[in-house]
Amino acid sequence: MKARLRRRARAGALSAEPEYALVNIVRIPDARVSPARAIGRRILFALLALLFTSLIVYIDRAGYRDAKGGTMSFLDAMYYSAVTLSTTGYGDITPVSEGARLVNIIVITPLRVLFLIVLIGTTLEVLTERSRQALRIQRWRATLRNHTVVVGYGTKGQTAVDAMLGDGVKPSEIVVVDPSQQALDAAEAHGLVTVRGDATKSDVLRLAGAAHAASIIIATSRDDTAVLTTLSAREMNKTATIVASIRESENSHVMKQSGANSVVVTSETAGRLLGIATQTPSVVEVFEDLLTPDEGYAIAERIVDPTEVGGSPAHTVDIVLGVVRDGKLYRVGEPEVESIEPGDRLLYVRRGLDKDR
Repeated sequence: MKARLRRRARAGALSAEPEYALVNIVRIPDARVSPARAIGRRILFALLALLFTSLIVYIDRAGYRDAKGGTMSFLDAMYYSAVTLSTTGYGDITPVSEGARLVNIIVITPLRVLFLIVLIGTTLEVLTERSRQALRIQRWRATLRNHTVVVGYGTKGQTAVDAMLGDGVKPSEIVVVDPSQQALDAAEAHGLVTVRGDATKSDVLRLAGAAHAASIIIATSRDDTAVLTTLSAREMNKTATIVASIRESENSHVMKQSGANSVVVTSETAGRLLGIATQTPSVVEVFEDLLTPDEGYAIAERIVDPTEVGGSPAHTVDIVLGVVRDGKLYRVGEPEVESIEPGDRLLYVRRGLDKDR
């Protein structure tokens, strides 16, 4: 099966493309600014430029000639600045001294350019969006390390991301990969970096930084897609924690052989909860509580305290469910974890809002 799935992968060259060619594939969320605030900033800048230019002209008013022959007032200076910055230039007030003309060249002309940029800022913003995104993608790719890649942003992927965000993970540390632009728009609305493409292709995973990721969540809608994605991800990153979701339990061993550290069978898990709910619905509420990190109780993992070394997991201040030793989980009660050793990690129940430990 693995050989057949591998043959489905088609080679690409996305990861070798320059950043400007990836603008429509990789999206990095912008800091959201309301239209009213954006327009207000431009108006304020235009007024400041006008006021600054008026002060310069008024200070050097002796170097200007008014067609009326009178002395220039501050209002005349503002009038000259307004018609000059807007490139109208009626010519009734002109710089005649060398100093005034030098100031026009060095100061007022650059201000005129900036003033015009403010006036047509919306158009320029659209034109420069591609360049700005390319620069941001370049910086992002250079610094992306130890993040989480989420493949598939359907119901399972969204729930997984919500759980991570509720557990204190920053949105900038999560990258979503999905071929659907609608799903990516939803992810971007939550402040997540998105990569559009088929994650079964190595180049798409490489764009998402899977080679440097600390963990990879595979939440695709098809089991064969999940297996192929796991194969590609494990080949690219030997140390990342890969967690995959599948529909059928018969594919669980294939996922493990493909390199997944943990496999969640969604159909069986949901079925068990449904069966339990018919007899003891309160147990299902406890499960829901443990899986919701923002409130109630949650399952967490922490390193052992030096004072706990040598003692029993049952005698700690927390409710310990298991001990992780050398990457393997031992449940409380097993003979291997009768006493805690240095370097162990405890799987315990904590309060949902207590994230300091």
